[in-house]
Amino acid sequence: MQYTANNLEHHWMPFTGNRDFKNNPRIVVKGEGMYFTDHKGGKIIDGSSGLFCSPLGHGRPEIAEAVYHQLLENDYVPPFQTATPGSFELANRISRITPDPLNHVFFVNSGSESIDTALKICMAFHRARGDGQRTRFVSRERAYHGVNIGGVSISGMVKNRETFSGVMPNIVHMRHTWSEDQLFTRGQPETGAEVADDLARFCETYGGSTIAAVFVEPVAGSTGVLVPPKGYLNKLRKICDEHGILLVFDEVICGFGRMGAPFAAHAFGVTPDIMTMAKALTNASQPMGAVAVRDDIYSTIIDAAPENVIDFFHGYTYSAHPAACAAGIATQKIYEEEGTFEQAANLIDYFHDGLFTLQNLNCVRDIRCFGLMGGVELKSKGAPGALGTQMQKDLFWNGMHAKFTGDVAIMAPPFISEKEHIDSMIDILRQTIEKIE
Repeated sequence: MQYTANNLEHHWMPFTGNRDFKNNPRIVVKGEGMYFTDHKGGKIIDGSSGLFCSPLGHGRPEIAEAVYHQLLENDYVPPFQTATPGSFELANRISRITPDPLNHVFFVNSGSESIDTALKICMAFHRARGDGQRTRFVSRERAYHGVNIGGVSISGMVKNRETFSGVMPNIVHMRHTWSEDQLFTRGQPETGAEVADDLARFCETYGGSTIAAVFVEPVAGSTGVLVPPKGYLNKLRKICDEHGILLVFDEVICGFGRMGAPFAAHAFGVTPDIMTMAKALTNASQPMGAVAVRDDIYSTIIDAAPENVIDFFHGYTYSAHPAACAAGIATQKIYEEEGTFEQAANLIDYFHDGLFTLQNLNCVRDIRCFGLMGGVELKSKGAPGALGTQMQKDLFWNGMHAKFTGDVAIMAPPFISEKEHIDSMIDILRQTIEKIE
């Protein structure tokens, strides 16, 4: 293959129909505030905060300057047996907003890595307590927990699993929480909490003492915004406590203000034992993820090893990278100083009102929402997902980026949005849907 400067063929793009894309590329050359600019000069409003990861909008100079100065001062330090000041400052800032007693933070580079790290923490904790027989993990149908092999193993989205046979054993999946009688529910459904009893059944079937942990997204985001019924997360918490099972919240999407509170744990009033996070941690300016754990989980693992011996044989070359820490600190400062989470919470009702103006369009099957995130599910035409794929491309050329999974448009406006931005997003979505009806 001959190389040319602008040849698109050499880049194998992720989660993309490569041949289709390269026949009609949608290339973004600039991001500023609420908007992208495409390679043809078009202006595109960001309706999904990138991939839920840029709630402060794009091109924030405070973050860019922090990264720039950090790279000039100290661009890299091996994270094994050495450290930089920024990692401790960022961990302190995160622990100020995580629910007590989740006050210890392990840094990674992505949401996928945070899940695999959490899996290992669960294993290490039970082993340190003499509970090494706890080797089973519970997740849910339609769950998305990243793309590393551990996350793929516990995920319940079939297309993300079917090509890859080398997944972890001893995984069982509870039912997902959505049902037909919840169509067009605004916020949490009143019914459906009983599906949490699947966990109790697994305890009876396999033995609760064999289950290490339950992994759930408080709101299942990437699968199309599945909101937990009232009481559902509370029941999971209760069953876990009864059987000594760790409850892990995957807050990679939900965390840092998306649910109208610092974390979904706050929004739903249920405290997990472990929380994974990424995306909005650095406003997507640098790759970074993290895992927050209960104080006693940390101390149990640490105290099981002699003081001068490695206590947790896990980590990455770029764990707590100085530039990522600088980006994270700058991002957290903005959240705190500008009251960003409160700004997001104040926009929720207006956003939900806008989404539900689409309810009577013939092509709309369902609308689901919680916090500053909503899913508009379209009635499939042809193969499942074909309509959504075309809609995402149409929306781009009509002036809006939106994340699609299957036939669901997943809207997640940046927290800096004004009401006129929400109006613009809803109008573009409506006009694009109306063209296919």
